[in-house]
Amino acid sequence: MVEEWALDATGQEKRRQLVRAVIASAVGTSIEWYDFFLYGFAASTIFAQLFFPTSDPTTGLLLALGTYFGGFAARPIGAAIFGHYGDRIGRKATLIITLLAMGVATALVGLVPTYEQIGIWGGILLTLLRLLQGISVGGEWGGSVLLATEWGQSRGGRRGFLGSWPQFGVPVGLVLGYLALQTFQPVDPYWGWRIPFLLSIVMAAVGLYIRLGILETPVFAKVLAENKVERVPVREVIVRNWREIVLSALLRTGQQAPFYIFTVFVLTYATKTLGFEASDVYTYVIVAGIVSLFTVPFWGYISDLVGRRRLYIVGAAAMAVWSFIYWPLLDTRVPSLVFLAIVLAAPIHDIQYGPQATFIAESFTGRLRYSGASLGYQLASVTAGGPAPLIAVWLYATYQSSLSIAIYMAICALISVVAAFALKDRSHYDYAVEYDEPHPSKAAE
Repeated sequence: MVEEWALDATGQEKRRQLVRAVIASAVGTSIEWYDFFLYGFAASTIFAQLFFPTSDPTTGLLLALGTYFGGFAARPIGAAIFGHYGDRIGRKATLIITLLAMGVATALVGLVPTYEQIGIWGGILLTLLRLLQGISVGGEWGGSVLLATEWGQSRGGRRGFLGSWPQFGVPVGLVLGYLALQTFQPVDPYWGWRIPFLLSIVMAAVGLYIRLGILETPVFAKVLAENKVERVPVREVIVRNWREIVLSALLRTGQQAPFYIFTVFVLTYATKTLGFEASDVYTYVIVAGIVSLFTVPFWGYISDLVGRRRLYIVGAAAMAVWSFIYWPLLDTRVPSLVFLAIVLAAPIHDIQYGPQATFIAESFTGRLRYSGASLGYQLASVTAGGPAPLIAVWLYATYQSSLSIAIYMAICALISVVAAFALKDRSHYDYAVEYDEPHPSKAAE
């Protein structure tokens, strides 16, 4: 059986599977985030006019971003659904389902008729497909992180570095999404923006091929072998670890809210308010994404040296300060300074994002890890990431000043500082030992 192989594999065989698992996690999340970001970029720049035409541009933008938020609202649902099956039947099988669901939903977005063709039904279909995207992403993240980290050393080792590779998929998806929309949108007024969405089905097929070659993780194989699978893992983790779930969600506030302002709201702000060409802003954000390709794994690696919690607190504090530097740089309207603001936001954000996946996953014991980590991570999508562009639009429309957005971002960052202090650092725990059993590392805490 796969479970027996995972438990008895030699060191060389485990290293081979580890490399495959890391590649599969990075490629899979890259595809998922390409799909998710592509929709966000289109919602910020295209969908208001095509699917929600109104006499008030702000209202149209808010309606378009409202469908964007729907994807975030659905992510905790996906976390609960796929977290249950990830802790019941395994990481690998669940990840195959999430990838297929995302690929189909995104491809169908590229086929939705516009308001001119079918009226409000276009917006309704768009919203339903966005919800399916959100459910898929809600289940994807936890499985990808566990696939990578649970094939590593169960104690110590490079868990922070390994857990950064699923996070690495975010800047990859960001860059690919921007490039695809920027490349194909000018090709044809009707089909141009649709082509990147339709290409998703091809990318999903590639990701599926890679994931089919990965075996189940040794940690979950051990849970199966010892007959410790929970019957209803989502219910169990909520009862046992509600504190860790809440703290994980709060932990993400100062990372996720600024991130979606840096990557989604900035498109609207820089073009509509500052008067920049959309192509220039796309280029700036693409460069920032390329920087993150290096800084995300770098900060994950650093967390293995200094500890997850310590590094995270530094990163959240740095974000609070950066909030009051970022907006004045943008508001100069000087291209070089705007470029600097957008690009420097990436490595500052990544101080939190690099170690974040492992920090959250380590907060939950093995038999409940998929459910607990997914719920904690994705709940922030409802309270932080999803509302952030909407709140930014409302704040600027109300106060006509970017300072209000800076204050909002700083408050989010301070919430993360407090949550990181409160969340136990289990960097040195044995990943394969259930946390409610006698644990050799507890004395060292």
